Order: sequence, then structure tokens, then C-alpha cells
Amino acid sequence: MKATKFARKGVAHEREHWGRNEMAESLYARLGGYDAISAVCDDLLARMNADPQLARFWKNRGKDGVRREKQLIINFLSASAGGPIHYVGRDMKLSHEGMGIDESDWRIFVGCLNTTLDKFNVPEPERAQVVGFIDSTKPNIVE
Repeated sequence: MKATKFARKGVAHEREHWGRNEMAESLYARLGGYDAISAVCDDLLARMNADPQLARFWKNRGKDGVRREKQLIINFLSASAGGPIHYVGRDMKLSHEGMGIDESDWRIFVGCLNTTLDKFNVPEPERAQVVGFIDSTKPNIVE
């Protein structure tokens, strides 16, 4: 599956970050919708779990907890990119508080993200919007 198309958040702030224009096709649609975003998340989470430094965040999580977390990530990204999904999870600051995510973890995560976006041949305009949005969440994630 080629994820050249990617996520709707019911909050105007996130729509601005994704560069959504009400008259233009949403980033969610341009990235390929739910199935493409789900495939990208599957690949990204597997990549992060395989990294020796990042794997610690899932070390003692049960399968059901990991599945729930993955679904929340898919929903968050889908909603934030203008898709028809309603994200009901916690905000990024509360979700990541106390996890001890540092600058080194963030750099590895961004590397994993870029490798995944390469794998799915995400075009540059959409890639720039995705990376820009993810970068905007950093102050709420890195401690």
C-alpha cells in the first residue's frame, strides 16, 4: 500500500498546522485517508519498537494496551489532518508527562518517522506538512 495520501482534528489550531484550506482537498485525503495513515502508523510503531533506545516505552505494555495506543495515534493523526475521525484521547502534554522523553529520543523518533515517510513515498508538500505538525508537538512531549 502506498501512503501518498495521510489525518482531522476538530480544533482549528491543528487544521492550521496541517495547512488545511476549506476549499482544497484535506491533507487526510491527499495522504490516502484512514488506511494509509494506519499503514504508516503500523510501520512507524514497529520501527520505534525495534529501536533499542525507544523500545523502553513499550517494554512492559500488554498487547491490548499497545493496540489501544496505536488506535489513539491513528485517530489523532487522522483528525489533525482533516479526516472524519474524532480524537478522544488526552492532549499531548498529559499523554507524555513523566515518560522521560528527551532530545535524544525525539531525534531517533524523527529519524524513524522520516524513514517511514520515505518507505511510503510521501510527496514533499504533504511530507513537509506532516513533519511540521509533528515538530509542533515537540514542546508538549520532550521533557
